[in-house]
Order: sequence, then structure tokens, then C-alpha cells
Amino acid sequence: MRTLVAQLRASGVAHAVIAPGSRSTPLALGIARTRGITAWLQLDERSAGYFALGLARQLRAPVALVCTSGTAAANFAPAVIEAYLSRVPLIVLTADRPPELRDAGANQTIDQRALYGTHVKWALELPLPDAAPAVQRQAGAAAARAVAIAVTAPAGPVHLNLPFREPLIEAPSARLPGADEPAPVVVAAAPAPPAAEPLAAWAAAAIGRRGLIVCGPEVYGLPAEAITELAAELGWPVLADALSGLRAGRHRLGHIIDAYDPLLRGPAFAAVARPELVLRFGGAPTGRPLMDFLARSGATHYVVDAPGGWRDPDALASAVLHADPERWCRAAVAALRERRPAAFSGFAGDAARTNPQPNDGAWLELWQRANAAARDALRTAVDALAEPFEGSAPQALARMLPDGATLVVGNSMPVRDVDAFFPALARDVRLVGTRGASGIDGVVSTAVGAAAVRGGPVALLIGDLSFLHDLNGLWALRRHALSLTVLLVNNNGGGIFHFLPQAEAATPDEFEQWFGTPHGLDFRHAVALHGGHYELLEGTRWDARLAAALARPGLSVLELRTERHRNVELHRQVWPQVARAADAALATAAGPR
Repeated sequence: MRTLVAQLRASGVAHAVIAPGSRSTPLALGIARTRGITAWLQLDERSAGYFALGLARQLRAPVALVCTSGTAAANFAPAVIEAYLSRVPLIVLTADRPPELRDAGANQTIDQRALYGTHVKWALELPLPDAAPAVQRQAGAAAARAVAIAVTAPAGPVHLNLPFREPLIEAPSARLPGADEPAPVVVAAAPAPPAAEPLAAWAAAAIGRRGLIVCGPEVYGLPAEAITELAAELGWPVLADALSGLRAGRHRLGHIIDAYDPLLRGPAFAAVARPELVLRFGGAPTGRPLMDFLARSGATHYVVDAPGGWRDPDALASAVLHADPERWCRAAVAALRERRPAAFSGFAGDAARTNPQPNDGAWLELWQRANAAARDALRTAVDALAEPFEGSAPQALARMLPDGATLVVGNSMPVRDVDAFFPALARDVRLVGTRGASGIDGVVSTAVGAAAVRGGPVALLIGDLSFLHDLNGLWALRRHALSLTVLLVNNNGGGIFHFLPQAEAATPDEFEQWFGTPHGLDFRHAVALHGGHYELLEGTRWDARLAAALARPGLSVLELRTERHRNVELHRQVWPQVARAADAALATAAGPR
């Protein structure tokens, strides 16, 4: 075990999350006694898995995850699946009973060898621990290989199953790993440069076309500087999903379109804004209106993804270009400049002159004018409301989150509201979420894991069912002296279903029982259980209370109570106001200058 743990450390694993049990004793003590690895205790395995996800997202590095045998390992499955689909490097270490106890009625024994199926990049069962040099070498090589596979793009989880016989405790005199422990690290190869021929073909197709760059969710954020440089070279808008890494930051924001979701709900704008070519990075965008618009556009689609990746759920891609996104963007800019006559003159105001668009820059201006009008309309519509509205929460967070903050966004309605209502910010604010499998489970623990290693404040925007699903995740805050601000949107059930066909297909009683699912819980008691500060938000402006919560140590929960049916009505009041503002902007752009 010493060799395996020392190799993990040497390969770059500096954090491990441990949900203890008897059979995992050699692993837990081996990690806890190893210099250079920070061990995080978690009591609940499902929470532990998502806590590790939050750590790995913030660190942009592999994190080990440890549990005992039996159903403990099965409880890692949701987080492992999320890690696989969202490309997060986890090193899952499951302790197991020895082979002779399997299928023999032994207690706490299940078949763990391929427990996570196709949702890990690699799985291996190690031999029983042995002092023989060959076994030690195999353990070290397995650890090195596991980390190398986990971090190689597209990143993801790997699984090492480790059987142990009793006795599980080593003698106190056993030598602990030190700085001189041998560590033959396996290094993953760097991604190859983009292939010249497909790049040249893309550049030839892109020049002079009305195009869009669409940036979907990405676990570590997409390369904002490289993508915005390419956008300026082309004169194209960048439709930046809230979780893409481009919605907020110090990069150039002039080409960023942040209100495309409400914009594309208006038929007039959608009719005049159809692209001829679409270049996509990251996962599938959060909002369905954008994907439906792209599917109807008739455009040629190019998807840039890591080698081995194929993120094209609607099968729209004419070509999938396998390359590191940042290197591909830099190479694409060079390829475009090579194909153009005359000198390239840079960003911003020069873009229309240097880019031979058929409409001489009007394409980008069309999107920019409509986006600005839509963003103003959203702000005005929300400010005019005299009652709580779920779309107010992203706007309040955008106003109050300081430089260095992280916003963890829950699934279901919160992530959709953030995508629609959270504006582009020239601030160092990270927006992250669990959009791999997009489940409502484990979101609290993901946020707590993020809080464990992020220097600035961490906020969580979450719905009531998702919060209820992972209340155990709050335990780690007090245990590890962490701080987290939770903006809890409580509509007493499954608010998103009111926007879906189920709302029309089911009778009112059926809908409430099987989709609305009201719980009637008072969350202040759960907050008190975990030693947190609780406030019920009233009125429509809570900036001062949110600022105080972000500065307060420990757990702070601000609860916004809304009504599900009324929430649908308010959303449907806002969208036409955006459409009218966009139409007015289009009319102004079309008039005499």
C-alpha cells in the first residue's frame, strides 16, 4: 500500500477524500500518513464522491476517492458517472474483501471488479498486498497509469479495486513513505497539434460567412482568450453558456452574447439571426431554445473536441475536429490570416474592416444590438416586479459576487435561470455546475468541495428538492471549518415540470402527486442542525443581505420562497418584453444612419 500511495502522490494527487470503514483501513491510514496528500474525511459515500468532484473542479487536478467494501462503493456511482460525463479526473479506490469470500455468502461482499461499467476510463483489480518486489512494482505502475489515464483528455474517472485480507493493521514499526520513496511516474503525452488539412478546409469555409461560435458547459472552463481572439478575427458573436467559462472573467467581452436564451424565444429575431456556419466548443448548451434554433438554422456545424470526444447529441455536426481547443483556436487564427490578403489589424473596431464579411460587420452588430436590448429588458422587467421571482436570484448574485468568487449552480431550474438572467461580468467569477449527467443529487457536496480549496467566497444557487437530496453534504462544512453561502430557491417541489409537457398531459391531482411533489419542509431546522445561519428573504432586493452572507464564515442559507404556478406566469411575462426590445433594436439597426 505504501508504494501505491507514494506513486499517487508523485503523480500529482495532492488531495484524497475518505469515507472510512474497516476494510479500507490500509488505504485510509496509508493516505493519512503520507506527506503531501491532504486527506478529507466524509461520513457519507455519496456526499464524499461529489465533494471530491468539487475539489477536482476547483483544483483542475486529479483527486483520490476512498471507501470500504460493499454498498459503500456502490454509493460512489452517481459521482463517478458525473465525473465521466463531465470529464473530471477522479482516482476511485475501493477496498474489497479477498477473492475467496466472493459469491460465498460473506458479509459486506459484492462483486466490485467492474462496478462502474462503462462510466470509467479504465478499471483494474490489484492483487492482494504482498511484500514481493514484483507485486510492489505492479501496485506502483497501476497507480501511475491510473493518474495518467485520468488526466489525459478527455479526462475522467478510473477505478482501482483493492482486495485486503485480515489483519488490516500494519505493525507500528512499519516504515512510512517519505520523500525518498521511489516513484516511477508515467507521463501522459501532450496533445498533438491540430491537423493542417482539416484546419485549412475549415478556414476556407469560414471566411466571409455569417457564423456563430457556440460555447457550451466545460468542467474547467473553455480557453476564453483564445476563443475571443478567434471571434474577433472572424467578426462572429460568441454565444457563451453560463458554465462555459466565458460568461465572466478578464478576457475580452465585446463579442460575448449572454442573453441568447431569451432572445431566441422571439420569432422575429430568430428569423433574421440564422447563421451559415456554427463552430461549437464544450458540451451541449444548457437551454433547449438555442439547440432548437441551431437545428433549424440549416447551418454547417463544426465541433472542436478533445481526441476521443464526440459531444454532438443532436447529430448536427458536419465535422468533429479532434484537438485541444486552445491550440486549435490559435492555429485557426493563423490559418485565417494566411488566407487573407493585406495586413491583419487586430480586435474590436478593426474587426469589420479586416474581416471580409458579406454584410461588412452588420452580422456582429445585429447580435450585439439585440443582446444589449435584451439584457436591458431583462433587468428592467425584473426590477419592476413587486414579488419574489426566481429570475431575480442570478441577477442578485451577479451584482454581489466579488472577484475571486465561485458560483456553483444547481441543476433543473437554477441552471436555466442563470443561463438566461446572469449577465457577462468583467470580474474573476467562476460559474460551475454538474452538467455531465445533470442530476439534482450531490450538488451541495460539490459546492462544499469547491469551498474546501477556493481562495474566494463560494456561493451555491440551488432548488429545494436538490438541497433536500444532499443535506448530508452540509456536515463537512463544520468538520473542516469551511464557508459556504447558499441561495436556496424553495418553490416546494419540482418547479421545472410546470414548463414541460407533463403540466398539460396530467390532471392537476396527478401532476401535484407525481411531478409537483410538494414536501412541505421547513429548511431552517436542517440549517440549525449543521450550525448554520439562516435567513428568509422577503421583498425583491436582498443585495445587502447577500453581501453579508458572502462575508460571513461558516454556513449561511438565504431562502427565497416562491410559488411554482406563479413562477411560470412571471417567466412568461418577461419573455415578450425581451422580444419587443429586440424587435425595436432590429428596427433601429435597419433604419437610416
